[in-house]
Amino acid sequence: MSRVAAPVYGLVLAGGSSSRMQRDKAALQYQGKSQLERAFDLVSRHVSEVYVSVRASQTNDPSRAQHPLIVDSVTGDGPIVGIRSALAAHPQVAWLVVACDLPFLSDAALSQLLRHRDPSAVATAYRSTYDGLPEPLCALWEPQAGPALASYQEDGGRCPRKFLIRHAVPLLEPSDQHALDNVNTPEEYAQALATLDAPP
Repeated sequence: MSRVAAPVYGLVLAGGSSSRMQRDKAALQYQGKSQLERAFDLVSRHVSEVYVSVRASQTNDPSRAQHPLIVDSVTGDGPIVGIRSALAAHPQVAWLVVACDLPFLSDAALSQLLRHRDPSAVATAYRSTYDGLPEPLCALWEPQAGPALASYQEDGGRCPRKFLIRHAVPLLEPSDQHALDNVNTPEEYAQALATLDAPP
């Protein structure tokens, strides 16, 4: 890999509408902490600076406003907007991007991702244990992904997973099979609570 590795910042995606959950997913509580707090604290243990990705309408939300924010600065919707906005805010930086709704995400999973980073690619991602496709919302996005994502979106692309497939990014096999399980519905939240509260 001849490319010099850029510094890495962290981005916690917390700009979603949480429509399936019927309440703000970032505020869901696990073991005394909100999902957003848990994700922010986790990423903070691995990189020097961490930001929370939000829509403009969320900047005054108390749970988000206590953290450094990157407000969506490009048009469109979905997580691709948050990722592009971070790359635009700090274009010389790589971003360790994680969704806030990953209650089983671990230090080991983030360490594995950072350890196997390929700075010559647009991103390094995990392969889903469910469908074998790239997981864009626990991935390391390199600076060169910025222009490539802009072109992709200008051509009508919206799905960051399809973008990663198109660019044939390096995919890692997660050592923890459940680290990337997300929580989208009240039923999944109840199951996650039961799992995390169960004795080891």
